[in-house]
Amino acid sequence: MSGAVGELKAEPNLTPLLDIVFQLITFFMLVINFSQDNFDSRIKLPVAGSARPQDDASRLDEDRLVLNVDSKGNMIFNGQVLSAAEANAKIMLEAQIARQNMKTLKGKIEPGEGLPGRVVIRADRDTQFTYLFNLINTCQTNGYQKFDLKAMNAP
Repeated sequence: MSGAVGELKAEPNLTPLLDIVFQLITFFMLVINFSQDNFDSRIKLPVAGSARPQDDASRLDEDRLVLNVDSKGNMIFNGQVLSAAEANAKIMLEAQIARQNMKTLKGKIEPGEGLPGRVVIRADRDTQFTYLFNLINTCQTNGYQKFDLKAMNAP
């Protein structure tokens, strides 16, 4: 007797599985886009024989603020070219966000305590030192204490 009244048919519900897969795809697409925004291809890094890759595993977990500086001294942030005044405002905003995050995690910030993040400066090989000095000075004024200057070890 096929098609009896007491016969049960079990079909799996795939909707939750499809939801999870869609969320994972969306997450990885967002992460990939953010990491590409940090490194601007218009910047031609200087060549230094002593340049070496970052090998300290503890640095990889640190918060990083990546600043790209073109040959004219303008900062490039998320693909937008910023003037010196706009760059100073952006650095100040990023420092305020970092302080707010510290306050949330620690509860209290000691006066004079520096920000835990690291500033990575990717300057064009033709950038004048004056622009870099002003940029580093602005970062230090806003509480950043750790800096990395990026260079290539081969042309």
